[in-house]
Amino acid sequence: MAKFDTGAVQSKTSFGDKSRSYWAHHRSTFFGSLVRLMATPGQTLMTSLVVAIALALPMTLLLALGNIQQLGDNWDASPKISVYLNLRARDTAIQLLVEKLKLMPEINAVEYLSADAVLADFQRLSGFGEALEALEDNPLPATLIITPAVVAVEPAQLKLLGERITAEAIVDEVSMDMEWIRRLRELMVLGKKIVAALAGLLGLGVLLAVGNTIRLAIENRREEIIVSKLVGGTNGFVRRPFLYSGGWYGFFGGVLASLIVALGFWIIDDTAGRLASLYQSDFQLQALGAKGGLQLLAAGTLLGWLGAWLAVGRHLAQIEPR
Repeated sequence: MAKFDTGAVQSKTSFGDKSRSYWAHHRSTFFGSLVRLMATPGQTLMTSLVVAIALALPMTLLLALGNIQQLGDNWDASPKISVYLNLRARDTAIQLLVEKLKLMPEINAVEYLSADAVLADFQRLSGFGEALEALEDNPLPATLIITPAVVAVEPAQLKLLGERITAEAIVDEVSMDMEWIRRLRELMVLGKKIVAALAGLLGLGVLLAVGNTIRLAIENRREEIIVSKLVGGTNGFVRRPFLYSGGWYGFFGGVLASLIVALGFWIIDDTAGRLASLYQSDFQLQALGAKGGLQLLAAGTLLGWLGAWLAVGRHLAQIEPR
């Protein structure tokens, strides 16, 4: 007579099976959340546009600041140092000083103006030509016009460079106008702080917009969530689709933001080029580029995921089967 075992049989699931099941659910949820969003294109587009505008505005301002800084670096009115030489300085000593200054890494170029050239320029610009011609001796000294290198345009570095030049024996006086440099630097710092504050406020708006959209999705799927929890679904299992949905919202917002910034650049690029040509400048606008586009995609995806995570963490705990 055959014997049959009775009772429950305990079995264990291997780590490999758990891992495969875990990643399989991630894959299905990843694409399933995309399909759900595509099923409601209107809502998806509106939420993605909120993300896109919040990303495009600070990125546009950052690009504008970068172009202003690039224009300032290429501008002919870049920082200049005027070095007035002693009236009794010999030509040999002046030539040695010029060669010495050209070897300094902080100096980009040195232009020598003889005393006669300085006097001629002063006569031409001042309108006192006849009065100056009556003078027996030239009262104006030879001058060196120094253009600092890019690494030395900070006010503190310019001050140190001026002190080094002043210490030369044949130098009587060094003149530099650093006020406009300080103003430009402070304006750039202020602009970046404003962009950071604006980006923070708009980022908060993205979190609220995505969070509200995810909250509505949670309410619409309340019964599905309750059933999932009744059959043993963990909070992580239930949370996963909503996190992917938030990430998709952010990703689409990053794509739209890149298109908005690129469109704006395309609209003004030709006009900016014609304006630069009128000033005999080869200045070109700095575009968004691949790096900027990737940054927008990453920032949008992160904001969307974070907004969804905050909404799910708050509202999912309130849904429990009774």
